[in-house]
Amino acid sequence: MGNALTHYLNPDVMPGPDVVPSFDPMLGFESRKERVMIATQEEMESAKLPLDARDYCAHLAIAYQACRSDTFPFVYKCAHQKHEYLTCEYEDYVLRMKEFERERRLLERQKRLNKAA
Repeated sequence: MGNALTHYLNPDVMPGPDVVPSFDPMLGFESRKERVMIATQEEMESAKLPLDARDYCAHLAIAYQACRSDTFPFVYKCAHQKHEYLTCEYEDYVLRMKEFERERRLLERQKRLNKAA
């Protein structure tokens, strides 16, 4: 609730959910590894992966889906693949939240510097 309230009180320093970062991704970092997609578009289409699962963890979703179809009805044998996939999804979520917070703080910093100048 507080996050939504902050969005309405300070809309100029609150990035939207679909906003592309406006600052240099290397700002404040000496070295930073760029994220790359492991699964290709063709692999995701051939696996009939749902659109909401086509993210940086898609390669693990494909492996989990393949394991489930191979071992059905004994899907409990795919617990390791499921754990890897859900862990990747969680880490992706945490990284996206950190990027959102970084963008918000940099917008606040820019606003503060513009006000001082």
